[in-house]
This record gives sequence, structure tokens and C-alpha cells, in this order.
Amino acid sequence: MTTSIHTNEEILASILIQITIVILVARAAGACAAALRQPRAVGEIVAGLMLGPSLFGYLFPDLSALLFPADAAQTMWMLAQIGLILLMFQIGSDFDFRLLRERANRKSVVFVTLASLSCPLLLGFTMGSFAAPTLAPDIDQFSFSLFMAVAMAITAVPILGRILAEYGLTRTRIGVVAISSAAANDVVGWIILALIAAIVSAGFSPGAFALQIFGLVCLLAGLWILGRPLTAWLVRRFPPADLNMSPVLIAIVIALVFLAGVATQKLGIFTIFGGFLIGLLFHSHTTFVDAWRKSIGQFVLVFFLPIFFTLTGLRTNLLGLDTPAEWMWCAGLFAASVISKIGPVYLAARVSGLGRDEAAGLGVLMNTRALMELIVLNIGLSMGVIPQDVFTMMVIMAVGTTLMTGPLLNRIPSIAANGPRHAA
Repeated sequence: MTTSIHTNEEILASILIQITIVILVARAAGACAAALRQPRAVGEIVAGLMLGPSLFGYLFPDLSALLFPADAAQTMWMLAQIGLILLMFQIGSDFDFRLLRERANRKSVVFVTLASLSCPLLLGFTMGSFAAPTLAPDIDQFSFSLFMAVAMAITAVPILGRILAEYGLTRTRIGVVAISSAAANDVVGWIILALIAAIVSAGFSPGAFALQIFGLVCLLAGLWILGRPLTAWLVRRFPPADLNMSPVLIAIVIALVFLAGVATQKLGIFTIFGGFLIGLLFHSHTTFVDAWRKSIGQFVLVFFLPIFFTLTGLRTNLLGLDTPAEWMWCAGLFAASVISKIGPVYLAARVSGLGRDEAAGLGVLMNTRALMELIVLNIGLSMGVIPQDVFTMMVIMAVGTTLMTGPLLNRIPSIAANGPRHAA
């Protein structure tokens, strides 16, 4: 018993050291990003990669192994996932989807969603089929190609939400269209990812897949019919006052978020979307949203999210590409990912009636992939549908497309006029 307690204490001490390093490095990197007119999230992503084998682990392997031992990784990963669920709730609650009542805005969401899905899916599948014999000769070509299609189509909803918040776009037309289209992108992406998992495990059944989709529709209908009255009653029963929230309300909301996460996971959709769906139920209660942001939101951004970035960085080695041919493939995949998002989204937005600045902004925003892309890539690597070298190439693409977002947004006059707000 004494030995077990001693071991647990050592693991706890290790986790506390890791969290301390992660929080301090993330805040410093976020400040550097702000100084460069980049969103803080970009600095935190780069910090996570720098703490991994791409830099710190390469220069100081023994110290890296001491500070980030393998026996603490699972606990840190669970903390990161909890943080992502709470972050998605915050993103869902922070958007004014009442703007979608306008027909023009709904039209824009439909056009942008179709363009941002169809073009990357088609180009990703085509490139995957072409690259499979060279990059993934030992992997089933159809599964590899389908996964590459998903990886190009995905948009990072949590990071996109943070960027929109920092640029003051959350309650604007461009913000609502972007987050709505991105959410649709990711839902379709996770459904296709579930299909890939079934194919890889030789357990695919059209009937089971149809049942999965039916279950998702039932969940959405249940939340719409029963969830909205419930959230309205909770806010009336425990009204936030002066940006303070009742502990009872906080407990109930967290329970709802986690239960919704379990429901979406059981349906084959990633757990964090449960948090997003519950957040949508609260978005019209602005007093609650403001109080939540003050009571819980800042803690989630400062404590939980950097943990995920660091853990992803620890699993990623950007130095793994060591031949000119591999770097050529990496450049080709990067270019295809950018072209398949920005161009089609811009055209779709213009056709739907948006102005040039709004259309350009949407194209840039929908090209943001980092967080969700990193999650998808880790799943693909674990399933064995992409090899390590392709994983590294796609991580570079995910980070690069996100690094592009800030500078490109700053070149759009109507958006650059406000600039990113880095107080968060």
C-alpha cells in the first residue's frame, strides 16, 4: 500500500510539473503571437510542437523524457479532452445564430458548406488515390484515399471560434456563417471517419451505418424539442447576477455537457460535439453566456487547451521528413489543401450574395484546420490508415493553414480595421 501511494504521488508530482510548464510556455508563446498580430491560439499550437520531439525533445531528449514521462500521458490526455468538451460548449453558446433567421444568411451557409466540403473531399480523395502507391503502399488504397479526403475537408471549429472571438466577429454575419459551415464540415467529416473505421475493422454494415445517422437525427430533434425549454427553465430558476453564477447551475450545465458528449460518442461522432450541441441551447441567454465566460471560460482557455496542444506536440516529430521527395509531397498536399478551401469558399460566398471582404474572410477562416485536423490525424495514425510520414506532412499542413489565418485576415480591410483582440 505504501509503495502504491508513493508511486501515485510521484505521478501526481510529474503531472503538476507538466501542467506548470505547459501553462507558462503557452502564455509566453501566446504573448509572442499577439506581438506578431497572430491569434494567441497560434502561439499555443507552436508552443506545443516546440515542447515535443521536433525541438525540445530533439535537443534535450533525456530532460524531455524526465519532464514528460509516458506514465503520465494518459492522465494528461483525459484532462485535454475534458477541456475540449468545455471549450466546444463555450463556442456553441457564444454565437448569435439568430442571424440565421435571415434567408440570405441561411443561403450563404448552404453555399459555403457545400463548397468547403465537396471540393476538398474530391481533391483529397483524388490525391490520396494518386499518392497511395508511393506514400502508403502497405495500406488499403480506398481507406487511405478516403481518409485524405476527410483530412482536407475538416475545419478546426474550436480554433476558428477563438480566432473569431479575438477579431470581434462572433456575432457578425461572417462569424455565424463561418462557424455554422465549419460545424457542418466537421460533422460530415466525423461521419465519414466512422465509416473508415468500420471499413478498416471489416465491420461496416449499411444497416448499422444508417442506424447511426438515424440516432444522430433523433438526438438533434430531442435537444431541439426538449433541450430548449429545459435550458430556459434553468436560466430562469438560477438566474446569473452581476456575472456570477449559481453553483447548482454550473453543476447541472457541466453534467448536461458531459452526458451529451457521451451520447455523441456512442453515435460514432466525436465526444466534443456533445458540448457544442449543448452550447447551442444556451446561446440566446446572453446573461448566462457572459457569466459563464467569466466564471469558467477563462480557466478553460488558460488551463485545459494548452495541455492538448502540448500532448499533440509530444506525439509529432516534424523532423521525420528527411528526403527531397517527401518534402515535395508535403508541399503538394499543402497547396492542394489551401486551394481546395479558399478558392471554392470565396466563389460560393460571392454567389450567395456576400461582399468581397466577407467572401475573402470566409475563405481564409474555413482554411483553418489545426485543432480538429490534429485530432483526426491522431485517429488516422492509430487506425493505421496513414503512415508516419504522411502524418507528419499533414500536421505541417494543419499548422501551416492555421498560421496563415491571422496574416491573411489582416490583409482584408474591413477585418484588419479592428485587428485581433489579445486580452483573452
